Amino acid sequence: MKLNLKRPLAFFDLETTGVNVALDRIVEISILKALPDGTEDVKTMRINPGMPIPIESSMVHGIYDEHIKDAATFKEVAEELARFLDNCDLAGYNSNKFDIPVLMEEFLRARVDFDLDNRHFVDVQNIFHQMEQRTLKAAYQFYCGKSIENAHSAEADIKATYEVLLAQLDKYDGVEFEDKKGNKSVPVKNDIESLHSFTNMNKPVDFAGRMVYNEDGVEVINFGKHKGKCVEDIFQSEPSYYSWMQKGDFPLYTKRCLEKIWVRWNGKKEALRIERQTKISLETPVKETPQTAPATQPKEPAKPINNDMLEQLKMKFSK
Repeated sequence: MKLNLKRPLAFFDLETTGVNVALDRIVEISILKALPDGTEDVKTMRINPGMPIPIESSMVHGIYDEHIKDAATFKEVAEELARFLDNCDLAGYNSNKFDIPVLMEEFLRARVDFDLDNRHFVDVQNIFHQMEQRTLKAAYQFYCGKSIENAHSAEADIKATYEVLLAQLDKYDGVEFEDKKGNKSVPVKNDIESLHSFTNMNKPVDFAGRMVYNEDGVEVINFGKHKGKCVEDIFQSEPSYYSWMQKGDFPLYTKRCLEKIWVRWNGKKEALRIERQTKISLETPVKETPQTAPATQPKEPAKPINNDMLEQLKMKFSK
């Protein structure tokens, strides 16, 4: 089917240093411009973000620091991109929530005028999610071919959820799944450990997702200025961050998980301090006590003067 276009529609996708719209940067942009005459024009650029790419992001999109060290910055290509997208409507997958906001942040930082007024925006993900709803009611109809009676009552919903899982196990038995890194597996199995792994792919530490485990199983911050950094490393460089989170508007379970990491980190510090102190003690030479002179015989205490002594002295000195 050919798109019915009145002006170009630019499908674009970004690879970035992370998912924080305000802080993260573009490392690659690819644009497919569909023209009203049915032709297409494609432009792809690697971008130097001016900051290190977190390893967690590189492992998703495969772009590492060495791949973009000689690439142009966004500021250097901003004018070219603005011209390429001139008079285009914009389209993408989750583009309204992520790609367009990130692109606008980059244009604003580069001080290049890119006006969104009078453009149309087509987010393909929104079509998918709205036409194939992700509610329990929709899942029950899709997997079980039935409608929930007394929907939104706790008992009816939980029974439907149980039936949906059983139907999923039947439907996806032996079905191959490929993740974002190209790894293939058959994850939906009648095995709770397998289902746990598949339904917790983001590896949250605290369920709220404020902290997640990286590929090495180490807790990292998943928001804000420290996103992607190891929690213990932040404690080392900015100890006040712990107090800020404990006093902040975070879930209690998040604070509890953070406290466990804090206690463990302080335990490591104390163990390291004791180890260093012990090492210093073992390496410090013991000073030998200098030999002292032989002890002299204690003097006999003086005797009191009596008449005999006086007589002896008198006889000795009188002549």
